[in-house]
Amino acid sequence: MNNLIVQKYGGTSVANAERIMNVARRVSKSAVAGNQMVVVVSAQGHTTDKLLEKARGISADANRRELDMLLVTGEQQSAALLAMALQSLGHSAISLNAAQVGIEATSVHYNAQIKNIKTERLHAELEKGNIIVVAGFQGINRFGDMTTLGRGASDTTAVALAAVLKAGLCEIYTDVDGIYTADPRIVSNAKKIDVISYDVMLELASSGAGVLHNRAVEMAKRYSVNLVLRSSLNEKPGTHIKEDSGVEQLSVSGLAIDRNVARVSVTGLPDKPGVAHSIFHPLAAEKLLVDIILLSVGDGDKRDYCFTVHKQDLKTACEILEANKSKIGYESLNTDENLAKLTIVGAGMANNSGVASSMFEALYECGVNIETISTSEIKITVLIDERHITKAAKAVHDKFEPMMSVDFEETEES
Repeated sequence: MNNLIVQKYGGTSVANAERIMNVARRVSKSAVAGNQMVVVVSAQGHTTDKLLEKARGISADANRRELDMLLVTGEQQSAALLAMALQSLGHSAISLNAAQVGIEATSVHYNAQIKNIKTERLHAELEKGNIIVVAGFQGINRFGDMTTLGRGASDTTAVALAAVLKAGLCEIYTDVDGIYTADPRIVSNAKKIDVISYDVMLELASSGAGVLHNRAVEMAKRYSVNLVLRSSLNEKPGTHIKEDSGVEQLSVSGLAIDRNVARVSVTGLPDKPGVAHSIFHPLAAEKLLVDIILLSVGDGDKRDYCFTVHKQDLKTACEILEANKSKIGYESLNTDENLAKLTIVGAGMANNSGVASSMFEALYECGVNIETISTSEIKITVLIDERHITKAAKAVHDKFEPMMSVDFEETEES
């Protein structure tokens, strides 16, 4: 196996001097064992939020280019501090930002995507015997400007580096000791999963499970990155994310909740071809992410469209729709920010009947009304009143807990 290891440490793992030294000792242990090390770091705990607060103190509608210029400083602080800590332990270490590495990204400020990573500098530093500490969450666009990759995207930086460097292992370190069947802070009897497939993890991440960035999982699957999520605060083995082969498929593997949801209802639309395009094309042009989309029959020959966006995008979405009202031809526009999304995921769901019925029964038994339903082969999502999301998550998890009780096991071929 390639002895190059990429490790990523989240904000809580580098929150203060003590934890940075703890990370340095962990990295040192792997380096002393004979591994080449590339380490990706997030900003120290709550730094990004504090920087955003500073920006809002200057302007409620800050320019996104300048916002990115501000936000990338958080990760660069962490990278420099960890390099200093490693040097204090006797290692040769160097911190690099995205421009120095050559992480080329798109020009969509605040939500850019990685296009390419140059490896010349990385290989040169590794050949010198350096431990490389990379500032996560950032890239550089074709104009030479810094861009950020979206909240939580240091995971994606790490997986992308592991992919281009063909690392033998990519370890994502955080403050939890693996992937759970539900958020253990909300569902006390949630179980840790030892091994989970890329597909199931991607659906959980995309549905609101914040433990891994969804684009990181997608990239890991595409390039077959050997990916493990572990805690930086203990030595537990964590969760291995891998291909379906050799993974026992449970009908329900876990559930996720997402409070960052707003619903938009566009009503009184003409029933004719091209209406859907007239709604969603201008939203896509502004890079707004749309999730659940439902079409229903309105009064007479009219149609209604409902869809969800992130809460922070709601104002922009409405402004775009209102600017295009005459072209779209709708009668009214309504919104609801008091919703939350609850999703159950399982690769074995397609071969097990009654999963949807059991989920709906659990919600009925705890007195929670369903606003919207969306299904696919491996997930079922409902929108409910945000006030009831904790109660609903516990009830649904309890309903499916017997189906989650069989631990995943790695085969001998793994």
